[in-house]
Amino acid sequence: MAHLELVDQTLRDGPQSLWGMRFRGGMATAVAPLIDRAGFHTADVPSGSFFTVQMRYLREDPLETLPHILGLLPNTRTRCGLRPSSSGRYGISPYSIMDFYVQTMVRMGVGGFWIYDCLYDMPEMERLARVVHEAGADPVPAIMYGISPVHTDAWFADRVREMVGWGVTKAIYVEDASGILTPERARTLLPALVEAAGDVPVELHCHNTTGMAPVNYLIGAECGVRRLHTASRPVANGPSLPSTEMTLVNLEAAGHTHAIDRSVLEPVARHMEAIARQEGHPLGVCEEYDARIYRHQLPGGMTGTFKAQLAEAGMEDRFDAVLDEIPRVREELGHPVSATPFSQFIGTQALMNVVSDERYATTIDEIALYVMGAYGQPPAPIDPDVKDRILSTPRGRELAGWTRPQKTLDEVRIEYAGTTDIPDDELFRLHFAPPEDVEATKAAGPMRRDYAFTMSPQDVVRQALEARDARRVSLRMNGIEVDLVR
Repeated sequence: MAHLELVDQTLRDGPQSLWGMRFRGGMATAVAPLIDRAGFHTADVPSGSFFTVQMRYLREDPLETLPHILGLLPNTRTRCGLRPSSSGRYGISPYSIMDFYVQTMVRMGVGGFWIYDCLYDMPEMERLARVVHEAGADPVPAIMYGISPVHTDAWFADRVREMVGWGVTKAIYVEDASGILTPERARTLLPALVEAAGDVPVELHCHNTTGMAPVNYLIGAECGVRRLHTASRPVANGPSLPSTEMTLVNLEAAGHTHAIDRSVLEPVARHMEAIARQEGHPLGVCEEYDARIYRHQLPGGMTGTFKAQLAEAGMEDRFDAVLDEIPRVREELGHPVSATPFSQFIGTQALMNVVSDERYATTIDEIALYVMGAYGQPPAPIDPDVKDRILSTPRGRELAGWTRPQKTLDEVRIEYAGTTDIPDDELFRLHFAPPEDVEATKAAGPMRRDYAFTMSPQDVVRQALEARDARRVSLRMNGIEVDLVR
């Protein structure tokens, strides 16, 4: 039997998977201190694309939101995600802004970064791991799981050995973003990764899209995985991760141990559920098993996006055709692992192929840059006919000869703001949002540090009746008085 540590995803991947990243700083105020004392090894915190959403839709400044959340977690390691090509925006950023981003995040108090690249451009991953290490944070390179003829157990294990060989790796992070790891494959893959990692801890981060993630967590515990990623039940399951609550039940039933204080889990769950209900976000539930995911490998959150896009175009009946097209496109493009940003690239191209008269008649810049090798080399060769078709489009011809920009920070300041005379904080904001959103965020005023519930009387009564520990509730409103005693 083993002792397992847990990594909390209540403040990051849960809201990312189920709430579309609509997460305000004040939403963490009541729960982050509870998470801090629960005994988690690490808490993942919002970063990257969250900052774009915060400024564009919520009018909150990430330079307020993130320090606020970090200040509520003084006793827990914190971490966020990072990929070598960019952070928080599509396209490819120069090293100068990537390094500036890492250094700024570390200055705010972030303690580590999980570093992922679905094409496994190992020199680029190593470069970024060393930048993280030199900034004083923990580099945790990621194994992003996918199914293809290329991605064998030995292939993944070789990458782990190389990551460990960098000499700065603090842990190996294994993510199944689409929820497509089967128990049968877990029993061969996970021991291979643990063996390749040696003394470096291996973590497992599985989305519960097919309902297999809790089983894979138990297999991981048997195979030497040391850490599991979970979220509070209202933001767990479905396209999110297994719940902390059920993971503990399963670990204990299997004879494993942990250091989580269960007493804090229920108040965290109550708060997160109340937010979800008030904001109209879905609650995490286990999805029906859909065997098609092993072919299209689409992360769960993207299916709703595609349905909405097709509905807007009056093409709801083409959704199954898009799902059929995705694996075809992925094979033609060399089997990249289906996670950010390539899941979005491939899904978008599949959608365009389905709604166009001719496949690859139109494409996006990112696909053209991808086939030119701007994001690194795909695991398998790209279909030459498809490559020629993409590069012969008008946009493909315009991008011919593109190389990664290596601008200085002053040149980036000019690109973003038209002048070098902007402070670092403004440069950070402009990396994630255009000037109009940055200005609108400033105009909205300081971040609200609490979260105000505006429930109806019916909501109050319903929640009181559902609360097992409630003995009495009194409600007075508009001359009406209700007194309930249990």
